[in-house]
Amino acid sequence: MALLEVKNLKKFFPIKKGILSRTIGHVKAVDGVSFSLNKGETLGLVGESGCGKTTVGRSLLRLIEPTSGQITFNGQNLLALDQEELRKIRASLQIIFQDPFSSLDPRMSVGQIIAEPIRNHLKISRKEIRGRVANLMESVGLHPEQINRYPHEFSGGQRQRIGIARALALNPLAIICDEPVSALDVSIQAQVINLLARLQEQMNLSYLFIAHDLSVVEHISDRVAVMYLGRIVELAKDKDLYQNPLHPYSQALLSAVPVPDPEVRKKKILLQGDVPSPINPPSGCTFHTRCPQCKAICSREEPVFKKISEDHWVACHLT
Repeated sequence: MALLEVKNLKKFFPIKKGILSRTIGHVKAVDGVSFSLNKGETLGLVGESGCGKTTVGRSLLRLIEPTSGQITFNGQNLLALDQEELRKIRASLQIIFQDPFSSLDPRMSVGQIIAEPIRNHLKISRKEIRGRVANLMESVGLHPEQINRYPHEFSGGQRQRIGIARALALNPLAIICDEPVSALDVSIQAQVINLLARLQEQMNLSYLFIAHDLSVVEHISDRVAVMYLGRIVELAKDKDLYQNPLHPYSQALLSAVPVPDPEVRKKKILLQGDVPSPINPPSGCTFHTRCPQCKAICSREEPVFKKISEDHWVACHLT
């Protein structure tokens, strides 16, 4: 049984106009996303900026209330929980935010930031809390002597380590990593990715790893889901996706990944036009307006998300 199971998740943001704030349309940020996350697994969620990756992550925690769908975590339906029940569940389902500075309260010391979830969920003494915070800081590569410092006294990579320590404070089962390394230098990215991999092995964590950098996702993920305009168009094991992408959008994304070998020349697939508006997405396959392999059926019928081989799913008329 999967630890986290998402079925037909949708999130539409209303567009309001006029004095009476009438709803005249919706931004279809997430439009029918389904996937599962197993214990100890990392599922990468990739796609262009604006495709709905972050909205998916925040909807799972109900930081944004989904429009419809089903989210089952550890056997419980998250959308059926009241606020008190949801608060208890969040101890087991945490998030690491993209911006390591704005996600930390500048008025609180590092010790207070990491201790806050512990104080809110556990009834233990101040001494025990301080000892636990010190252990968490050591586990993410920070010195316990820095416990009374403030976020502005740390580098970007160190601030992200603080965010990771805060996410680990309640021993969660799963963590949603919302582009946790995109704001960091390349050398620091590698350190944080290796840290996440080590912590996953030590604590048997599950990650939903949201990113737009496919080379980073390849390094840490067991399976990869590719999103386009609010929908998952391909889902496969990492090696299957990187070696044999079936959806034209996946092929285009992977063709743009740099290869660290000057003698290897890849043929890049250049997509024509801009990403369509999520307010009024194209009929049929939403990718058909930019697809170099588009057929007549692509503009008429929405492709079914179907199983092609073991653990390889794709939504495309061409397969």
